[in-house]
Amino acid sequence: MVKIRLTRMGAKKRPFYRLVVADSRSPRDGRFIETLGTYDPLPDPAKIEIDAEKVRAWLAKGARPSDSARQVLMQQGILPRPPMVAYPPKDAPVEEPKPAAATSSAAAADEAPAADAAPAEPEPEATEV
Repeated sequence: MVKIRLTRMGAKKRPFYRLVVADSRSPRDGRFIETLGTYDPLPDPAKIEIDAEKVRAWLAKGARPSDSARQVLMQQGILPRPPMVAYPPKDAPVEEPKPAAATSSAAAADEAPAADAAPAEPEPEATEV
């Protein structure tokens, strides 16, 4: 499998990375197929130079970015960001939705006693014979 990943370059305590396409079986700093760009995390803000057309071409061929490479590509806008899911706060009360059938029968049950409570005609009283 072909991967898009970061290869560490630079001196000790001074990291500098290249974004490369490599076989997943090759070592991190070993053999690679093509260089796609560079990433220097030390300046503020980090300096990133990536050839977007080459990245898109390799993605179309089936190359998969590593987690760190995916973050860099999303930061540059080459890959879309996943949609954010908004979860309610943990201390918020949870309201459970009522089933539609129970809601309609409850409304009908509320109306029925109202009709029985006010009869139109009073019933005649029963007399004992």
